[in-house]
Amino acid sequence: MTELEIKNIVESGETETIEFKEKFSKEVIETIVAFSNRSGGKIFLGITNNNSVLGINVNEENIKEWTNSIKQATQPQIFPEIGLHKIDSKIIASIIVQEYPIKPVSYKGRFFKRVGASNHQITAKEITDLHLRSINSSFDSFIADSSLDSLDIDLINNYFSQLNNAGRVKLENDNFKSLAQIGLIKENKPTFASLLLFGYHKTNIHIGRFKSNDIIIDDILIKSPLVVAVDEAMTFIKKSISLKYDFDGNLRRKETWQYPLSVIRELLLNSVIHKDYRNPTDIIIKVFDDKIAFINPGNLMAGLKAEDLLRGEYLAVHRNKLLAEAFYLRGDIEKFGTGYYRIRNEINKHDHLKLSVESTVDFTKSSIVMQVTPQVTPQVTPQVTPQVRLLIKSLDGEMGREELQILVEIKDREYFRKVYIKRALELGIIEMTIPEKPNSKNQKYKLTKLGLKLRRDKS
Repeated sequence: MTELEIKNIVESGETETIEFKEKFSKEVIETIVAFSNRSGGKIFLGITNNNSVLGINVNEENIKEWTNSIKQATQPQIFPEIGLHKIDSKIIASIIVQEYPIKPVSYKGRFFKRVGASNHQITAKEITDLHLRSINSSFDSFIADSSLDSLDIDLINNYFSQLNNAGRVKLENDNFKSLAQIGLIKENKPTFASLLLFGYHKTNIHIGRFKSNDIIIDDILIKSPLVVAVDEAMTFIKKSISLKYDFDGNLRRKETWQYPLSVIRELLLNSVIHKDYRNPTDIIIKVFDDKIAFINPGNLMAGLKAEDLLRGEYLAVHRNKLLAEAFYLRGDIEKFGTGYYRIRNEINKHDHLKLSVESTVDFTKSSIVMQVTPQVTPQVTPQVTPQVRLLIKSLDGEMGREELQILVEIKDREYFRKVYIKRALELGIIEMTIPEKPNSKNQKYKLTKLGLKLRRDKS
């Protein structure tokens, strides 16, 4: 790293991948572990937490001692790259940490993860999830303590008829051989995924129609195998939301549901596929007069945040790989992380609807909320910086980063990305044309409905 690169890092401050410490300590090793359990990062010694370059007294012998301390305290043993740099006549040290392939990594028997610019100890459940992801496995791929007789043959036969119609995979003529081919049978026994899909289990989908938080009009507890439970849930939800008919002069009438059915089905499938099935809590769906909420046992994985889903800046991560595969092969979902992108696009067509996503330690909640007014509030406008206003004025149709950068006459690519593009994305003023691949060389940007409104208001 050059002196200029390090100065830019120091000026930007600590992040999920950058940490400053005045000297080497056990907290430094905890951060090394946290970075190893995430996507890697850099630690700089000799810099205060308020971004001041203090410098550090260090020599080659110190580096050997640090390396040995890190090696002895971590399991598996970590060997980060340690270097010395001169900044404003002061010496600082850098520790570059790579993501460790087989997770989790521990420090003296404790496990840490990176959240924002700080380290947090990992729960026992998160330890399991990290390990399963790192070996490209998932909970639903384990063999169930059951026999093949516990699976419903008629459901299996119907499922493979649907697969043949979808045409996404070529399988054996023998359905049980096909189940083994896609991983739903192992060692002549069902996996947890096949038991969930075709067997009778203790997983429920509980749907309630509410007049208020404490007044329930109707409810249903669906205990069926998942291949049919999704359709049963959709049937009840459709009875619980309003439907109106519009006539546009033709003989046919147009159905308009209170919420787009494609969005409801996507959120329902997302709940089923991403549920943490180690948690006995039901999938809960609450239908009110003015909103519908899907509450799913299981937090967002791999460091995803709710705002990432709403902005479309995320990569697909599947808690239950076999369930995701099973529904993908039937044509229910895509596997490229485009679910929330399609949901957002559909919701944006309806001014009176808003999508919200919340995530806690154990649950994820996605809601569609009806609004009296569109989602353009007076509070949004004051947050729009002069740079973003210039971007709104310059952006015409779909345009690439280089083209936009030339139009606004900014030479520094990183400055343009942070101050113009990133800020406009965060405010929902622009959106990516390829959100599932944020770093694509073909990436372009366009104004959202909010961006177009702001442009009209200033014209």
